[in-house]
Amino acid sequence: MTDEQIRGVVHQSIVRVLPRVRSNEIAGHLNLRELGADSVDRVEILTSILDSLRLQKTPLAKFADIRNIDALVAFLAGEVAGG
Repeated sequence: MTDEQIRGVVHQSIVRVLPRVRSNEIAGHLNLRELGADSVDRVEILTSILDSLRLQKTPLAKFADIRNIDALVAFLAGEVAGG
């Protein structure tokens, strides 16, 4: 799976949980909080992404230090590739 495909999954999950955010508003330098996601939204977004990428065994704690969407995509690409 390419980084762009992973980015697409991330965007879809964000837009599904935060319908007021359009995909073209999701810039790589922003984080989920800046997009208006509260803590429950963030967990729902991450769970949705992990389900879509079949990475359900990845602990949510691994996402604590991820600073923005670009870093999230890079992290997920590493997980998809085998960690």
